[in-house]
Amino acid sequence: SLDAQLKVSHKRIEIAVRASGTTLTDLFGVGPIIAAMLIGYTGDIRRFANRDHYAAYNGTAPFEFSSGWRTVHRLSQRGNRNLNHALHMAAICQLRQPHSEGRAFFERKVADGKTKREGIRALKRQISNAAYRQLLIDARRAEHQRRAREDKRERLEAGTTDLTSRQSVLRRGHSRTPPRRYARRQRRSNARAPTSSKLLLDTERIRYGTLPAVEVGRCEGDLRVGPEQVSCR
Repeated sequence: SLDAQLKVSHKRIEIAVRASGTTLTDLFGVGPIIAAMLIGYTGDIRRFANRDHYAAYNGTAPFEFSSGWRTVHRLSQRGNRNLNHALHMAAICQLRQPHSEGRAFFERKVADGKTKREGIRALKRQISNAAYRQLLIDARRAEHQRRAREDKRERLEAGTTDLTSRQSVLRRGHSRTPPRRYARRQRRSNARAPTSSKLLLDTERIRYGTLPAVEVGRCEGDLRVGPEQVSCR
């Protein structure tokens, strides 16, 4: 049904906004849907020189309409109307909550002699400035993370190149492995030499009378077993 599709779409938007790591949702009245609209329709926030340029882009900056000695600022119909709608929804959400800062700001404007519509326009401009600030923070953080990843990749590549160059400069005489002829000679000498464990086993067999003394012929010198002395020559 349509309701099920809306739930699935809202869930996908919520997951995408959470994965982006944006701080727009820290603003009062800005949820995942409004944050997604602000991010999508704004694009790269660094293309705006300041918050005034961003307000002119989203239509929250009023323009002057003067006639004779009378100076009036009217609502701007220019700019991105989708962004303006998102900011308007955030402003209405703040006005509905009596404890919000937006409601207090609106009441101060009305007390100063502004009409309710002018108070809402002023509140929308304040929300636009806050959104610009948060989007700029997100862009700077993303740029810092990108540079950190690039520096890490460069260090890894430099370390791999340095290791390869050192291995290529290493001469054959500096090899940590012995030459093949010396390794073969060492294996032969190890095969001829008796091991201590085998000699200990033969000694135990001699002690208990299970091996004649003449069979022990793999050592030089005399082997003393208990009170007797057996010659290995």
